[in-house]
Amino acid sequence: MVIFTLAMLCFFPCSVSQADCYVSLWLPTAAIEKCRTKTIRNSNDPVWNETFYFRIQSKVKNVLELTVYDEDFATPDDHLLCTLFDTAKLPIDRTVLLYFKPSSTVSSVRSASVRSGRRGWRRAQLLEFSSLIHKFLLICKIRACVYLSNCSCHEDLDMRFGFDLCSDERAFLGKRKKYVASAMKNVFHLQEDLQDHEVPVVAIITTGGGLKSMTGLYGSLMGLKKLNLLDCITYISGLSGTTWTMANLYRDAYWSQKDLDSHISEAQKQATKCKMGCFSMDRMKYYNKQLCQRKEEGYRTSFIDLWGLMIEYLLNDGKDPHKLSDQREALCDGQNPLPIYVSVCVRDNYSTQDFKEWVEFTPYEVGLLKYGAFIPAENFGSKFFMGRMLKKLPESRICYLQGMWSSIFSVNLLQIWGLSHSSEDFWKRWTQDKIDEVDEDPVLPTRPHELRTRMYTPPGTLSSALRGALTDRFSVAQHHNFLRGYQLHNDYFENEHFCQWKDTVLDSRPNELMQNPDHLGMIDAGFFINTSSPPLLRRQREVDVIIYLSYTTGSHTSSLDKACKYYSEQKIPFPKISLSDEDKKNLKECYIFQDSDSPRCPIVIFLPLVNDTFQEYKAPGVKRCCSEMEEGKLDLTSRCSPYCMFSVRYTDENYRRLLNLSEYNILNNSQMIMQALQTAMQRRRQNTCC
Repeated sequence: MVIFTLAMLCFFPCSVSQADCYVSLWLPTAAIEKCRTKTIRNSNDPVWNETFYFRIQSKVKNVLELTVYDEDFATPDDHLLCTLFDTAKLPIDRTVLLYFKPSSTVSSVRSASVRSGRRGWRRAQLLEFSSLIHKFLLICKIRACVYLSNCSCHEDLDMRFGFDLCSDERAFLGKRKKYVASAMKNVFHLQEDLQDHEVPVVAIITTGGGLKSMTGLYGSLMGLKKLNLLDCITYISGLSGTTWTMANLYRDAYWSQKDLDSHISEAQKQATKCKMGCFSMDRMKYYNKQLCQRKEEGYRTSFIDLWGLMIEYLLNDGKDPHKLSDQREALCDGQNPLPIYVSVCVRDNYSTQDFKEWVEFTPYEVGLLKYGAFIPAENFGSKFFMGRMLKKLPESRICYLQGMWSSIFSVNLLQIWGLSHSSEDFWKRWTQDKIDEVDEDPVLPTRPHELRTRMYTPPGTLSSALRGALTDRFSVAQHHNFLRGYQLHNDYFENEHFCQWKDTVLDSRPNELMQNPDHLGMIDAGFFINTSSPPLLRRQREVDVIIYLSYTTGSHTSSLDKACKYYSEQKIPFPKISLSDEDKKNLKECYIFQDSDSPRCPIVIFLPLVNDTFQEYKAPGVKRCCSEMEEGKLDLTSRCSPYCMFSVRYTDENYRRLLNLSEYNILNNSQMIMQALQTAMQRRRQNTCC
């Protein structure tokens, strides 16, 4: 432990009016509340002589925030500037005169002098910050303390830290490989059984699209079943409407080992029924009763929970008691693919582009990918602090999770703008914080994990108001934050697993990143790049082939291009997408993308839901007669399409046509799919030999 003693002085040059300034010091890893100096009134060159004590843990990232305010009585205090300083950079055993200079893009000049000394366990530093408009002088006195404590291990916690797969998933994979190996031997007529290391990992990923994606996934799975390829699948991931299909299927512990006709007939019944009963008085009373019960259990309810109850009515005849953890029964023998549901965690006052953190849900665990933090699925929603479960809440019924996974009510104005324009860059100056890095002269010896000193310029009143209007979401699912009480490790910025998902504007601002709100706000992942692929690209899952099923109502290539760009920026292996403008205008039913030079890069089989040869063929190689041509006509793209994203009811005819189209597109491209699987098997064998 280290105790900081800070003595501070601050100088400001003359301005038009006298200022009433004070300085706030915030070190959230050491204290819950912010410290502040007294206010020096009517002075442009205030001087403080105050001492502040902080007890810090050197293993966590300690970033001191020094914020200058101009105090006002009638209005909120004016936030003038904020300097972010990594305390790990403070020198020891020597005196240093250090200047902080803004980067070339900043017009002001900032300086600091640092002096340090040591006597036994005592260390002292002096920091001085100045600019054209302000100047800081900090005298820092550091004393190191050693004490003994009974530290608990990760094994004692009620949550799991680590980027490896959990023991339950590893056990499942061992069982599932037997199904996959047997299926591939039969499909490809292999003479010998595949060894465990030769069995490729094949995953299905999907895009959202409401009832269209739900129906389309049923058809695609039917096609894979007829090709005897369903048992070759290890994972299936979904978001938005495809989670409706997955949740319904996994009620049946052996659904993939049976004929899917009964499941599809039940889905058709629900998709074609009248939905007006959703707003009946009896139903409203039911909603109110369920929400009151949920609130009494300890959950924070929102409109998303009401939407989940409405989804329950849309997809079922009555109350659905099933929970996520119940789906473990469908995995006990490895008899079905492992389902993964995807969501993103967001923050208030930040657009989804600027802040989103991937969350995966499996029947075993719920976890944040970036932090490697996981809790058992049945404990999601319970109250945690520092890895301990303080209060166990009853597990949510799956309809509440479906409301979160497929919420159309978490949109904001900035995302609506993005739907009608190719870029949100125009609004970034209004929605992003302005942070300038500060150059240090002379440059102190630093370690890679130490953060650069930066200056944060607060937005003006108009900018703040506009930012709030653009980023405000109608409703967000709220669940207790199972990371509450934790801080980031001092070396977090160098962790390769963290860096793999380091894609938010707060990643280099640990105080904001780990502000640990009581609740996590989660929304439909379709509001980002509309793909369920991130959990499957965790290197620990070693996915060889991705069957990319696109059911989106917009551009099929848009989500694929965005995903490719995103993974390229994150340095996550993913093949380059090479489609000409002509190809994008006239999409075919199947494409294969691969990177032969990168063995870790998965093969992507891209299957957009387009109506191409289905117009003339009712089955692969079987042409339609004149009386059957009408069956091949589907309007998938126009504004008047019966398959638009907001449609909640299909006619029997529309449902059947969409189901047949999605099944046909799989069957008609069976050779390309099997070719990709064979390539994956060959890769596995070659990598083993090497």
